Amino acid sequence: MGSNAQRRREEREKKIAQMRKDDTSRSRRSNGLLTAGLVMAVVIAVGGVVWAVQAGTEDPTPGALDEVQTYSYQAAEHTDDPVQYEESPPVGGPHEPVWEECGFYDEEIDQERAVHSMEHGAVWITYDPTLATADVDTLRDRLSENYTLLSPYPDQPAPVVATAWNTQLLLDGPDDPRLDDFVTEYRQGPQTPEPGASC
Repeated sequence: MGSNAQRRREEREKKIAQMRKDDTSRSRRSNGLLTAGLVMAVVIAVGGVVWAVQAGTEDPTPGALDEVQTYSYQAAEHTDDPVQYEESPPVGGPHEPVWEECGFYDEEIDQERAVHSMEHGAVWITYDPTLATADVDTLRDRLSENYTLLSPYPDQPAPVVATAWNTQLLLDGPDDPRLDDFVTEYRQGPQTPEPGASC
């Protein structure tokens, strides 16, 4: 009788030992799956960041900037007098000593100050003042205020015009895909006389 109790005790201890062993194996598998999941999440996140950075620095779409007009203004002198610019909107030349703060404007801005901002590397996006509010909102949604000016400009030659120092592109409207290429290429671009200066 004592041997039966002894045998049951040994079997119970074997079962408990096996259950502990199974729990340890399950725990290791679970930890392994959790670790693999975390590693996969990190890899996906890093890949997403790399893709976003590369997408933001990609070369413009081939042919997108073929119609950019270029000029040859040197870094210009400051003046407090109104300037009669040859281009409309202006692409360079004499300008006010104070630049226009980058951002989005619902009213016309001082062109002499905008030219100074472009000297610092800003892109100035102007639109026909009769453009529908929804179209202006589309422009706002597409742009960042970082080294960018957005404002209405009367009597310009296209519904939307993208201008940076010594460069200009006439756009068909707020959805024109060339806008993104222009901003990518010319905001703080190689044509900038004073890159990195405040805007």
